[in-house]
Amino acid sequence: MAETNLQVLLRRRPVGAPTPEDFEIVETPPPAPGEGEVLVRARYLSLDPYMRGRMSDAPSYAKPVAIGAVMEGRTAGEVVASRDPRFKPGDLVAGGYGWQRYSAVSGERLIKVDEAEAPLSAWLGVLGMPGLTAWVGLEDIGQPKPGETVVVSAASGAVGQVAGQIARIRGCKVIGIAGGPAKCDFVVRELGLDACLDHRGDLPAQLDAACPEGIDVYWENVGGPVQAAVFPRLRDFARMVMCGMIAQYNEAPGADAAGAPPGPNLGPVVRKRLRIQGFIVSDTGWPRYPRFRAEMLGWMREGRMKWREDVVEGLRNAPAAFIGLLKGQNFGKLVVKVD
Repeated sequence: MAETNLQVLLRRRPVGAPTPEDFEIVETPPPAPGEGEVLVRARYLSLDPYMRGRMSDAPSYAKPVAIGAVMEGRTAGEVVASRDPRFKPGDLVAGGYGWQRYSAVSGERLIKVDEAEAPLSAWLGVLGMPGLTAWVGLEDIGQPKPGETVVVSAASGAVGQVAGQIARIRGCKVIGIAGGPAKCDFVVRELGLDACLDHRGDLPAQLDAACPEGIDVYWENVGGPVQAAVFPRLRDFARMVMCGMIAQYNEAPGADAAGAPPGPNLGPVVRKRLRIQGFIVSDTGWPRYPRFRAEMLGWMREGRMKWREDVVEGLRNAPAAFIGLLKGQNFGKLVVKVD
């Protein structure tokens, strides 16, 4: 095997927003798969907001990336060598590991994929962890019912674009929130949502106009001022699906305890009997992946599920792309074409 294993490592833990100096790019020999492992050559790498949490050593639901270790991430690519009888060279799989060209991973974590069903990169987005996140969060917490009003923040992003369309398929009135006219136009024209509000404008007034009777389900990807605008407009028995808080990911640990502006008054949670629940897709999602996959592929074949990707060329550009992701510079699911 002539190629080296190009890798992006965590050089240091960021303070505030990540910078290029927090990463290190190296070339090493490709790993050898152990018993039960598969060597995967990545074609695409998924970049997702949760990775910012892995760069920190603050308490979390998962271990942080160690200093000097390969950055956390999922890849889709081709099997090069296998010591698992379920896989053979040439198979296409999703579930490779890390910001790197080659990874040796347990066959248990891999999913065989078919480019005849969807492009390889889609298995990291609409058919991958972001899509499954949207599906699980709505099924378990949001539980949208026909005729209800659903609001989705970051509606043009990897999770938001799927959550909004699922709610529309379930018969809801769906209002997206996004940043800028181009993203809002995409959400309405391509994804088919009823409206999309630009959070850079007067969001409270836009919400009042779009949701005059209030909001039944709020999909939270953002936090910050967007959440503050939505919260007072939740109806009795509304559900708030806490998926992400990207507006706050770069805050220093403990910043919310001292010196930060106060959050919303939570008194209405009791009066309105609100349900506010966070979730992590890995807790319950992957055992249900076959059902999700079948339902999603059906919607895609029927033309009821669309998606947009933001493709960055070259693994060496992953750090800059990730920094831009945390600033909202991507448009759609952000993936890196490894070579």
